Amino acid sequence: MRVLLTGHKGYIGAVAGPVLLSAGHEVVGLDTDLFAGCDFAQASTQIPEVIKDIRDLTKADLEGFDAVVHPAALSNDPLGDLDANLTYDINHKAAVRLAELAKQAGASRFVFFSSCSVYGAAGDAFLDESSPLNPVTAYAESKLLVEQDLTRMADDHFSPTFLRPATAYGVSPRLRLDVVLNDLVAAAYTTGNVHIKSDGTPWRPITHIRDISAAVESVLEAPRDAIHNTTFNVGQTEENYRISQLAEIVAEIVPGCNIEYAAGGGPDKRCYRVNCDKIRRILPSFHPQWTARKGAQELYEAYRAVRLTAADLAGTPYTRISHIRRLIQAGKLNASLRWTRQATEIMVGT
Repeated sequence: MRVLLTGHKGYIGAVAGPVLLSAGHEVVGLDTDLFAGCDFAQASTQIPEVIKDIRDLTKADLEGFDAVVHPAALSNDPLGDLDANLTYDINHKAAVRLAELAKQAGASRFVFFSSCSVYGAAGDAFLDESSPLNPVTAYAESKLLVEQDLTRMADDHFSPTFLRPATAYGVSPRLRLDVVLNDLVAAAYTTGNVHIKSDGTPWRPITHIRDISAAVESVLEAPRDAIHNTTFNVGQTEENYRISQLAEIVAEIVPGCNIEYAAGGGPDKRCYRVNCDKIRRILPSFHPQWTARKGAQELYEAYRAVRLTAADLAGTPYTRISHIRRLIQAGKLNASLRWTRQATEIMVGT
């Protein structure tokens, strides 16, 4: 299958691309490369690519693809808070337009990366794909809007599938430290403290980026009637944890570290537990391999191998909002998060 993978230079895309290649798919990446120079350990595997903003695509860019896999987005709540309108423009409007162009160009499958954050403030009950949704951030709401719009586009020739991954973790060539397990392990290793910003009670489902990539592979290889206009929580039902439980796992993995709670830290309104049984029932080829403990060990070993430091955390290229703000302050990105002429000239060497 010929697959267009958006965000192939991002945290998940840098892992998903090689996974899909190994599965025998012909993969072309699409990315504006906002995080150029943010490589961790080793650079991403090179695949054929188009360097272009998804807001600028035309039908011609989508010609010849059997499927589009779309994880590209402003990737978390702090980026959404930078400018909520940009989140809706990129995560919602541009995603829907991408799907429309893909459909016009003849792509029969569209795999959209939504998020379990659409469940939002939900409490302690387990939630499945039919549960009420309560997004509490611009990021989560933008994901839900795309789900709603693409559902209406489904027909005999165009099959959208909606993946709602649990909170991602794991080592990537484009590492992020602004996701919970990656952050906790990094703080424990570099400072000796597992720092909890809330009271530790919120629930989080978590899943490794390699398991997320395996879910994409399973969707692409499944019969159409199994994935047509269907939503899947991506993860394992057993892998729901309170933040305090994740901290305890990290403290067991990283020698000599302590758990500390921020003064005055209260409960986070983002609290949800998800049931992930559906994807394993409908897509029997999907076999998630990772647990929080195994992932924390992987992260610890990776940080130790590169000798990550507390200074790296303070000025890190691995925190999305910090990197974007630096690019804006340096005049390389404008307020719409488009590369400026100055940055473009530097990248092409003119």
